[in-house]
Amino acid sequence: MMLMRTDPFRELDRLTQQVLGTAAQPAAMSMDAFREGDAFVVELDLPGVDPESIDLDVEQNVLTIKAERRTTASAENSDVLIAERPSGTFTRQLFLGETLDADHIEASYEAGVLRLSIPVAEEEKPRKIQVRAADGSRKEINA
Repeated sequence: MMLMRTDPFRELDRLTQQVLGTAAQPAAMSMDAFREGDAFVVELDLPGVDPESIDLDVEQNVLTIKAERRTTASAENSDVLIAERPSGTFTRQLFLGETLDADHIEASYEAGVLRLSIPVAEEEKPRKIQVRAADGSRKEINA
């Protein structure tokens, strides 16, 4: 029989770091995802991030989003009194299904929100098939 000693404060600290992040490694960016017509939309909160620092890469159906927020106070000219806003590099990975068209992702950034529109692949969209009746009339059926 093996006994394991637990430290509830250490576990609480570990959970807090996972949710809130640390100065060295900020927490993941908040995200909403939903379907809008023939595309999936992902919106990520990135307030205070320079759009030039946002980097999007797709490799083997994994979309990696990386962004950087720099501190606004310079060490030479100011005395920092409170520093609660996380800075540093933020990274998030999304696993894209085979039914999505990763070659045609559209991205825009407005008011601190990165919006990605990921279209459904053409071959995966519903399509109509014509059925010819014995009497020669035609009827469309959704496939």
